[in-house]
Amino acid sequence: MSELFVITGPTATGKTALGAALARLTDGEVVSADSMQIYRGMDIGTAKPTGAEMGGVAHHMLDVADPAERFSAARYAAMADRCVRDILARGKQPIVVGGTGLYIDGLVRGTDYAAAPSDPATRRAIEAEYDAMGGEAFRTRLASVDPDRAALLHPRDKKRLVRAWEVYVLTGRTLSWHDEQSRLAPPRYEAYTVALDFADREALYARIDRRARAMFDAGLVDEVRALLTAGVGPETTAMQAIGYKEVAAYLDGRYTLEQAVDQVCRASRRYAKRQLTWLRARPDVHWLRWDREPGPEDILAAALAVAEKSLPTA
Repeated sequence: MSELFVITGPTATGKTALGAALARLTDGEVVSADSMQIYRGMDIGTAKPTGAEMGGVAHHMLDVADPAERFSAARYAAMADRCVRDILARGKQPIVVGGTGLYIDGLVRGTDYAAAPSDPATRRAIEAEYDAMGGEAFRTRLASVDPDRAALLHPRDKKRLVRAWEVYVLTGRTLSWHDEQSRLAPPRYEAYTVALDFADREALYARIDRRARAMFDAGLVDEVRALLTAGVGPETTAMQAIGYKEVAAYLDGRYTLEQAVDQVCRASRRYAKRQLTWLRARPDVHWLRWDREPGPEDILAAALAVAEKSLPTA
């Protein structure tokens, strides 16, 4: 079994910088595990790494899908697995970087998504229920039977909320239960997982707010306008991403610009809480909590500490 590193954690904790630094130390390449950075044309609002941030390190699973198409965790796992196998075959170190827990699980554990059945007619009926109830109420209903999966999902993540309820309706078992059955099998990869956080929660929230406002300064409104003009509808998964939905609401007059900024900050903080909830339940996670705003020297020191955990590949 081959080893890979996983660098994860809430939004705005420095995952990109640490992943690139670790790759340079270990002759590695990065495989992104971010459910929105997969989309082309969505750069600012997803904090997609720039060329400078990549620092000469090869990055995979960025810009692999059109924002108008549906993209599943199963598809991600299959594509990312091919990337990891190719990196290993070339004698390099795979480093998975991102905060999308479902993507990380699918890749590392080799989750058997086909084991949970689906039915188009049932899914359409549940989609109608979601539309009638609204996202918050629908997620509350899911939480009554599958609190673990509900904690991972945003109320606006219609596709995954509907899928979780569909599996429960069809099998009488939760999607978390089906995932647990997959976990009983040996994982696909041996992974050393590092989760980033801040010792002071308010420091994390302040960093999230600063980054959200910086996205607007960098042209997020123009980025969303271009997507809408290109025909990416508000119903698509891509346009439900934090930052994109709120800016779309501003562009059609439902928010002022300052209200949109405030909503993005709030939604980002709530998302960070859900990411932390998922990570705290993972016994295999090694925590790295910043006690200050990390500078280049802090990132390098952390990368050196993680690199020491590297084991020879099998």
